[in-house]
Amino acid sequence: MKSCRSQRERNFHDLWAEQTPLSRIRVIEAFENITAQENRFILNLMGNLKGVDLLDIGAGLGESSVYFALKGANVTANDISPVMLSRCVELGRKHGVEILPLFGTADHFDFGEDRFDVAYGANVLHHVSDIRSFLNGVRKALKPGGRFFFYDPLAYNPAIKIYRRLATKVRTEDERPLRFSNLRIFRDTFTEVEHREFWLATLLIFFKYFFIDRVSPNEDRYWKRILTEDPARIGWWFNPLIIVDDFLLRLPLFRFLAWNIVTWGRR
Repeated sequence: MKSCRSQRERNFHDLWAEQTPLSRIRVIEAFENITAQENRFILNLMGNLKGVDLLDIGAGLGESSVYFALKGANVTANDISPVMLSRCVELGRKHGVEILPLFGTADHFDFGEDRFDVAYGANVLHHVSDIRSFLNGVRKALKPGGRFFFYDPLAYNPAIKIYRRLATKVRTEDERPLRFSNLRIFRDTFTEVEHREFWLATLLIFFKYFFIDRVSPNEDRYWKRILTEDPARIGWWFNPLIIVDDFLLRLPLFRFLAWNIVTWGRR
């Protein structure tokens, strides 16, 4: 069962990597665009990365691995897809940084002990069949006091549920968005576990793509498209929505309607 799931994930991401030219991979925008809300928040928590041993889990096309390397981190990139890993290393060379590739699946997470200062994963946990085992592997790989940062989609927002039903060709069939009950596993595994939610009013940009721009959810990945937005063009209406979200998503009820959750803590 697990092997079939892993093979489906690998095939899907291999194909995605093969179809994506390096010129379309947004490294700086993935962390600095106003639409990169989760990563901007995580960067502020991370602080100075120079000399930090960092594990990028589910590195994908390499945006995060390359960005962290540009900030001075010693980056090891992990992914289930060998083609994704190859693309990640190639992207690093294009930007003048070295990325150490490390193939492996989230369901067989064994990368040694006490190796990394930081573990980072974007949109990884909702692909994992056994989150507890996975997080135990992350804990083992971190040095004592090492930190982790993850962000993933939540399961509750009805608009996102509709979007996921529509966007069947740009996501894998085995994905399972997180629930707040998953936070118990984090707290059983790590110390100082915290979380924060993102995207509620700001999800209006998805409605814009669908109803105004007429972009099919199966022709373009909305969560990647947001990184191509020009802040000077959308800032006048998007920035106020960020302020609205900052207030609403501090209220317990509204957190259930968020698109993504950032979770962080220490070993």
